[in-house]
Amino acid sequence: MFTLSNDDLTAIRLSLQVAMTATLVALPPGIAVAYFLAFSKMRGKALVEGLINLPLVLPPVVVGYLLLLLLGRNGWLGGVLADLNIRVIFTLTGAIIASSVVGFPLLVRSIRIGMEGIDRPCIQAARTLGASWWDSLFTIILPLSGRAILAGMTLMFARSLGEFGATIILAGNIPGVTQTIPLAIYEYTSTPGGDRMALTLCLVSILLSFIVLLASGAASKSLDRK
Repeated sequence: MFTLSNDDLTAIRLSLQVAMTATLVALPPGIAVAYFLAFSKMRGKALVEGLINLPLVLPPVVVGYLLLLLLGRNGWLGGVLADLNIRVIFTLTGAIIASSVVGFPLLVRSIRIGMEGIDRPCIQAARTLGASWWDSLFTIILPLSGRAILAGMTLMFARSLGEFGATIILAGNIPGVTQTIPLAIYEYTSTPGGDRMALTLCLVSILLSFIVLLASGAASKSLDRK
């Protein structure tokens, strides 16, 4: 009853590729921003936090349009990229950027909560004993934030799997190139007789999300044992 075409399999592969790449690309800056928000006492931190969380409250279509204005051929950054022969609009790179921007606040928020839960005396004791900033970061802060980092990555990965609005604006809906699972479902629902294929991809999306949650839970328990 439920069969997948070659285009559907490609959409599934592209969805996984976009979600994984967006999560890995966003992880280093996500950790850096979360550290800043958790430990910095600099003025204006609330403004930075507001800008980071803005994609959470803006409609994804608005985020996609703003990215289009920025990265389009006539945009400020798009003009620079065009001079370097780098194309973002209507490419898989555009889909990755859209997913990264939309999911970034979830990643940062989770990691920040984990870092704020660390006992400051532990860090201060390490500094007193001669540990450098890098030592305390890699031996105390990041290990104790492991579960929060994993949770943030899981949330961002799942959010990227379901990203639609920003992706269709920035990357388009090109089968085999930028068409991910949500975009393929949208196309099927707009096609007469496509309900069965849309339902099939919905079930695949649910299954993938469930697998991600199970894997995250198993990894979290593994961290607890350590």
